[in-house]
Amino acid sequence: MDLNAYRIMWLFVFFDLPTETKKDRRNAQLFRKNLLKDGFTMMQFSVYMRHCASSESADTHERRIKTLLPPFGKVSVLRITDKQYGNILNYWGKVETPKEPPPMQLELF
Repeated sequence: MDLNAYRIMWLFVFFDLPTETKKDRRNAQLFRKNLLKDGFTMMQFSVYMRHCASSESADTHERRIKTLLPPFGKVSVLRITDKQYGNILNYWGKVETPKEPPPMQLELF
């Protein structure tokens, strides 16, 4: 299987979780912690992202997210190709920040 910018996927998880009660805050914290355990990195406070080497890998992580969902709140998952991700523009204030390099790929023959 060739690794190319159209087969490699990025998963984004966007969420808006309630934090009114202690239990809500605990659920939100647990959800974030579980995303980190599953290899996601925080892009913004309610936006996490993960590199997946294939569509099949992205499927696995999407299923895992479904099992981690807190009882309340909104969670959205977006899958894009590495080629699409290459067009991202990141700004801190008015300064454009460089894109993070993609993770190193291990290709087995």
